[in-house]
Amino acid sequence: MSRSPDQLYDLLPRWDKLRDAQVGEPLRALLAVIAEQVDLTRTNIEQLYANWFIETCDDWVVPYLGDLVGYQILPGYAEALSGGDGTSVAEALAGRLAPRRDVADTVHDRRRKGTLALLAEVAGSVADWPAKAVEFARITATTAPIRWYEDPATPAPALPGTGLSAVAVRERRGRLVDLRDGLALDLLDSPFDTIAHRGEVRRVDSASRAPGAGRYAPPEVGVFVWRLAPFPLTHAPAHCIDRARNEYTFSILGNDTQLVVNPVAEPSAEHSAAIDNVPTRISRRLLSERLADLYGPGKSFAIWRDGETDPIPPANIVVADLSQWTYKAKRGQVVVDPETGRMVFNARSAPRQGVWVTYHYAAVEGLGGGEYPREVTTPQDVTPYRVGPSERFERITDAFEQWRADQAAGTAGSDGIIELTASSAFQEQLEFVLEYGERFTLRAADGARPVIRLLDWYSNRPDALVVRGPGLDAPEASDPNRGTDAPHVVLDGLLITGRGVQVNGDIATLSITDSTLVPGWTLAHHCGPLFPEEPSLILEATSACTQISKSILGSILVITDEVRHDPLPIHIADSVLDATARDLPALSGPDCCIAFAELHLYRSTVIGEVHTHAIQIAENSILSGNVNVARRGVGCVRFCYAPQGSRTPRRYDSQPDLVLAAVAEQLADGLLTTDQAAGLQRTEPLRVRPLFTSQRYGTAAYAQLSSGCAREIVRGAEDGSELGVYHNLYQPQREDNLTARLTESTPAGFDAGIIYVS
Repeated sequence: MSRSPDQLYDLLPRWDKLRDAQVGEPLRALLAVIAEQVDLTRTNIEQLYANWFIETCDDWVVPYLGDLVGYQILPGYAEALSGGDGTSVAEALAGRLAPRRDVADTVHDRRRKGTLALLAEVAGSVADWPAKAVEFARITATTAPIRWYEDPATPAPALPGTGLSAVAVRERRGRLVDLRDGLALDLLDSPFDTIAHRGEVRRVDSASRAPGAGRYAPPEVGVFVWRLAPFPLTHAPAHCIDRARNEYTFSILGNDTQLVVNPVAEPSAEHSAAIDNVPTRISRRLLSERLADLYGPGKSFAIWRDGETDPIPPANIVVADLSQWTYKAKRGQVVVDPETGRMVFNARSAPRQGVWVTYHYAAVEGLGGGEYPREVTTPQDVTPYRVGPSERFERITDAFEQWRADQAAGTAGSDGIIELTASSAFQEQLEFVLEYGERFTLRAADGARPVIRLLDWYSNRPDALVVRGPGLDAPEASDPNRGTDAPHVVLDGLLITGRGVQVNGDIATLSITDSTLVPGWTLAHHCGPLFPEEPSLILEATSACTQISKSILGSILVITDEVRHDPLPIHIADSVLDATARDLPALSGPDCCIAFAELHLYRSTVIGEVHTHAIQIAENSILSGNVNVARRGVGCVRFCYAPQGSRTPRRYDSQPDLVLAAVAEQLADGLLTTDQAAGLQRTEPLRVRPLFTSQRYGTAAYAQLSSGCAREIVRGAEDGSELGVYHNLYQPQREDNLTARLTESTPAGFDAGIIYVS
């Protein structure tokens, strides 16, 4: 707590203060030093009281409070705190190893040990994963006792220990397949399955279980968890695929998008999760059966047309399969396919002014452009120029020109901020020319995801979003004492499609944060890139220090004079650099030559090859394509994956080096023959090659490590987390913590296992 440094000096009599002022106030200075120590002591005493409570205690106190109630902390908690530098990364790891919420609920949860609702609630408090616990005995086919086959019309006494009649018990168990119940068939093998299955031998917590195996047996309990989270898009423009046939997609990029449920809170802790409480996929059958629950304002999705205030009525919505665009809408109808995110209007009632949609999509975390919360700060002396449907400016260019006009009039300074206030589409030819001493920011407002569509405006030159600084040959640029007077550029919270971003001239820093530069410029309906070899970011004849964080980018092309200028520093953290294929260049110079750049890579995933002058540091990252570094004498690659045969700086605890070293060690110890070692040296690098659930931008599990990925990759980071862009989610630690808590909470005689729905 910060207090006044004169808190002790103010207690002195006025005469002492006057005498002290006459000699230069040495007493005041001394008391200020003493007051600082008093302040620290008082704050420490106050914190001692706060440390009695799990909600307010220091991080180092958490295991001590947990020990008082018998809570077992996972290994590595003390190391995470002592080895961390006080950053949010270290605190996040410690929070995953010992969640405060889980420690606080320990005593309360033990009183409810053995209940299904508790198992699902533990998944939420420990791992922050929505979950549903299922007792597989209820949907395992069994031969019922003869007393169960009684006349349903004849009242029967309750069965011992159940409080229910035989008929009621029989109705609560899984039943045979009813081919007329389409929704039950649609939910087969899901957490909401109600159809009886044949018993299985393997246990649900078996490490070698195959999908769908090891579930259906009386002692088995499965905890289904959803790792993909739902993210909203609010009143965003839809994309018209074919105006003649009135075909639209929910995604403005034109790709298919699976709609998901917008979860609502469960009514009570004892309530078992239903479809409405988890971010499950919306199937055609589910939407047809529960249209009123899923469609409308404040629900999972809604559709507006022609600028109308109210969405299209549910009575006009028809659910159909539009995967081949064969279903035709009748007059007044809107055909919707939630599995592909497609819509079709009737020709007589087709929209004339456009279609707007609100929907929820699934993703691993908030990455790239999106409506998820971001830190948006504005200097006190700067007023942003707001651009949007109901704002003063409707075009980005108009706001930029107004900033220039205000500068000429003396009413605006060197800092210019253009803020896009809605999840709208902006279709303009953009070129920002900056001067020395300026700082320009183009950002999205908090809670908005604007889309900048760069179209084919000119036939004789590129149509990229251009950021142009003063020429590198200008006298100011050659002055070594110019410091940071070169302009600074910030792109924050944007989604840029259609073309890339081109940076020219003398730029101090280019910061790209929480943004998406669509890999391959734009997407086909199956999320494949339409221009896979086109770069998303071109650094041409520039001095910009590029800083990329929490973003998704296509390939980076560096064009610079290697004789007259230094290598361009490129810093990439918590991001995906996607060349759309492993054998395409993700970072290179012209014609796939060496990029004259120095790469700094932190907790990122690179899909494609890297050809660069130097790698100063690469840690906790995945480089899926070959790496070719010209200057190997500097830098380090640590806790990373780079394909065998890559030319990199010195490596430390990286793959596949570690598995090959293990084979060599076993051969030296006589545990392997020469032929066995030769075989393992061929197969082990292939085994630890990163496997992704999806490598196509636009899909739900984009850049997520698959369930079949090697343990060396899934837990290969410095702190035991996974390599790549989702390192900071600490999913291995969350899984370990949840497994330990399920063991404590499962009743005797039962086996509980984690089953990933997504």
